[in-house]
Amino acid sequence: MPVGSINAPGLVAPLRPAAASGGFDVLVVGAGFAGSVLAERLASQLGLRVLIVDKRTHIGGNAHDRYDDAGLLIHPYGPHIFHTNSADVFDYLSQFTEWRPYQHRVLASVDGQLLPMPINLDTVNRLYGMSLTALQMEEFLASMAEKIERVKTSEDMVVSKVGRDLYNKFFRNYTRKQWGLDPSELDASVTARVPTRCNRDARYFTDTYQAMPRAGYTRMFERMLAHPNIKLMLNTDYREIEHLIPWRHMVYTGPIDSYFHYRHGRLPYRSLRFEHVTLPQERFQEVGTVNYPNDYAYTRITEFKHLTGQAHAQTSVVYEYPCDEGDPYYPVPRPQNAEVYRLYQEEADKLSNVSFVGRLATYKYYNMDQVVAQALATFKRLKGELSANETLRPATGASATALEGSTAAAVLAAAPARTRRELPASGATLNGTTAS
Repeated sequence: MPVGSINAPGLVAPLRPAAASGGFDVLVVGAGFAGSVLAERLASQLGLRVLIVDKRTHIGGNAHDRYDDAGLLIHPYGPHIFHTNSADVFDYLSQFTEWRPYQHRVLASVDGQLLPMPINLDTVNRLYGMSLTALQMEEFLASMAEKIERVKTSEDMVVSKVGRDLYNKFFRNYTRKQWGLDPSELDASVTARVPTRCNRDARYFTDTYQAMPRAGYTRMFERMLAHPNIKLMLNTDYREIEHLIPWRHMVYTGPIDSYFHYRHGRLPYRSLRFEHVTLPQERFQEVGTVNYPNDYAYTRITEFKHLTGQAHAQTSVVYEYPCDEGDPYYPVPRPQNAEVYRLYQEEADKLSNVSFVGRLATYKYYNMDQVVAQALATFKRLKGELSANETLRPATGASATALEGSTAAAVLAAAPARTRRELPASGATLNGTTAS
């Protein structure tokens, strides 16, 4: 198989010329959490030269944030709320950001009331006009729950915990809007992520660490990728340059079916359409997110100022409309889809110089902290593999940034300015704040 035919049919991707020949040790496809964490670790810990390529015009993937025309910090791809129980993940990200403590709260519009979600003691008491205690709440839910011998679907999961009425009011229609499928057609894991509480805890998450990057996600990514061994090429499909720039190992974070040219068929994803609205008022709703399980075409409304803590005379909200077409967001958890993914995974396992990392590349729904943890685990594995390869020559000193006369330099120099991004130096203005 000739060099440069990495995506041609075959079992093993070809070896690439060493970075010493003017290329990169690692080509990272995707500048979201998975790609950025691995790029930072490989550059800062192993001294490897890394090129990140992303189809979008910005870094950060779906977690990218920016200021809108009114000066409000928004999340263009919907709300991203950081939470984790992992001290390792939190400590790692803390190298690149300060944190603003934030505990997310969600209300659900049900039967003309805004009720706490996940379902808790106050939810049930207000919905049914009762005054249950925590102990009585346990007994109430037990009396409502249906006995399911073998929990297989999302419907089974919910009705076995809270019964049919709460399932219909809070879960069924929301799930049908979100996934375009009835809960009886989805794996139990979809609704297993949402707890039910017998106390009055109204927090959406109960993780040990709950906080938002103080200056925003984009600023955190900018600091993460500021190492001189990391180069960025944005607004570029990696297939446009993978044969032009020498590289030795690829970290791929895109859809795994796309990598293999859909040879086993397309894996289904659920997408989202976002409608952002800026309003001439300080506050729109009393909590960060309000769910609408039974009304309207959208699933929820999020007000960003709750998340960011920004003081501003205006406010910005986003309406989320689930859809089939668009950027891939959520892998659809069904047995037949898992079987198709297994075929792709078998092929991926045979590629010794390509690592598949992240939600799209492993066809799993991960929270942000889970993607970071997966990337850090992948780095530990690659650390041994890449360090042991004597043909790798980590760039040091002046060679870390000098590419004159090299193949990579020629390609990067010839690329339109809109495809390249040099990270701002210390003191530059980023997202309305000053870099340090």
